[in-house]
Amino acid sequence: MTTPHLTRPDGSLPEDFHLSRRGVASLLFAGYAVAAVSADAAPIATDAAGLTVDNVMINKDLPAYVARPAAPGPHPVVFVVSEIFGVHEWVRDIARRFAKLGYVAIAPNFFFRADPNNTLPSLADYGAIFKIVGTAGNEQVMGDIAAAIAWAKAQPFADAKRLALTGFCWGGGVAWMAAERFGDLKAVGAWYGGVAPRAPGSPLSEPGRKWPIDGVADLKVPVLGQYGGKDKGIPQTDLDAMKAALAKAGKTDAEIVVYPDAEHGFLADYRPSYSPEAGPVAWARLLAFFKAHGVA
Repeated sequence: MTTPHLTRPDGSLPEDFHLSRRGVASLLFAGYAVAAVSADAAPIATDAAGLTVDNVMINKDLPAYVARPAAPGPHPVVFVVSEIFGVHEWVRDIARRFAKLGYVAIAPNFFFRADPNNTLPSLADYGAIFKIVGTAGNEQVMGDIAAAIAWAKAQPFADAKRLALTGFCWGGGVAWMAAERFGDLKAVGAWYGGVAPRAPGSPLSEPGRKWPIDGVADLKVPVLGQYGGKDKGIPQTDLDAMKAALAKAGKTDAEIVVYPDAEHGFLADYRPSYSPEAGPVAWARLLAFFKAHGVA
């Protein structure tokens, strides 16, 4: 089996492939995304000791993985928006990492309508992956986030006044859009998410939709955007344009940080693109950002 090295938010090209078999089987058995897993990965494995972990239905069209401290709370909440691979083991582990830090972590499955059996993590064909991902339009996803926020507010273990959101890759773009929509959030962390329109024909393009750069004037909450300087899918020119748009709109509480030697997916410790230098630094920066804005 060959495993592609996803270095672009739109998926890998042939020159990105990482060809190896060693260790892949055990990672796939554990539930990591087939299309991006590295044979050499040693991902963090966060147990559920001291946590309550559950799969819930926010509504009939939106399941979610929820990890939270076993103590009654109320606890701060972080919504975790997945990559294009859906809610696979790495996303669940991220949720448990947050829960170990005292958060209620909620990871909705935004692709459930088109993929009710959650086959995305097991797919290796990017055409099939993007066919599913493309069904989750921006307005649908924003509606799902609204539903998730309402669900969280109704839970006795959740502190409705301390809500945050973070997203990765596809979810990083969603995170920017959510920051422009939901004033209930206190802070947002966007990981290597697209900020400007894709090239024509891109599998992640959506005709007629707005992109984060189109709505910076509407930003309602502080945002920390973290990017890799070697990301082949998000050029520095896009980030420079986003910074300029933020400055023009007077959004001084939105920040973009670029790690020069990091690639796309540099926090994803199950991928070959993981950066042991940038990843932990960026994770600590996000936690400090949430704390600084009253979430933690």
